[in-house]
Order: sequence, then structure tokens, then C-alpha cells
Amino acid sequence: MSHRIDYAKASPEGYKAFGGVYVTVQKSGLPKELVDLVYLRVSQINGCAYCIDMHTRDLIKFGVTVDKLVLVPVWRDSGDVFSTRERIALAWAETVTRVAETHVPDADYELAAAEFSDKELADLTYAIGLMNAFNRLGITFRTPPAASKA
Repeated sequence: MSHRIDYAKASPEGYKAFGGVYVTVQKSGLPKELVDLVYLRVSQINGCAYCIDMHTRDLIKFGVTVDKLVLVPVWRDSGDVFSTRERIALAWAETVTRVAETHVPDADYELAAAEFSDKELADLTYAIGLMNAFNRLGITFRTPPAASKA
């Protein structure tokens, strides 16, 4: 796989606009670990090597154990490894990321809305949308993961 273009350099204004959403999510009050778990799960669904690598490294820096990280793709079958709030956020990330298949059922929305305030749910959904966009850029332009450069 060869890298195509550096989209941030090619269109800095577009990258800056996405960066604004990223900063908004960072300032939202949602826990960084929760947001990064969601970023990781979205990136796993989409198959973005660059983002999977980056968010795994970030979560390790925050002290998330390898035991927990390896179970992100199978969080539903992981017992109490993930908190209730994390499980609901991961479920929301999956249904929103797969919107063309799921159409985000009312039951999924009601579960998320019962756990998160309106602002939190909007911010979480911004995070999911942002990561889906970054995944599409990373995959389209073949952004290499840090692990491949090491």
C-alpha cells in the first residue's frame, strides 16, 4: 500500500475545519478515554489502520490495559471489562457508524439517550461523525500507521 497524498497539506482549511470539531469534542466534558474508545471502535469498523494505531497508542498512554484494548471489537462479550456507560457509547458508535445498515433504530437511540444528556449525546455523535470522516480520509489517501514507520 503506498501513501497517496497528505490531505492536511493539500487542503489545510479542510483539515483545520475538522480540527475545530476535534477541539469541540475535547472540550465537551466527555471523558477522553471514553471518546478514544469510541474513536478506536469506529476505526476498527471502518478498517482504518492509521486511526486504529493512533487511538490504541493514545489509550495505552492513558493507562488502558492491553486486556481491555484487545476486547474492544468484542465488547458485548467482555463481561464487566467495560462500564455501562462505555458499553452504551460503543453500541451508539456502532449503530451510527453503520447508519446505512441500521438506520439508527429507536431502541438504540432510547438506550443512548437514557445514559447521556442531550449535550453529551450530541457531542458523542459529533465524535463518531468526525472519526468516520477521518477514517475515510485515512483510508482513501492510504495514510500509513505509525507502526509501519517504526
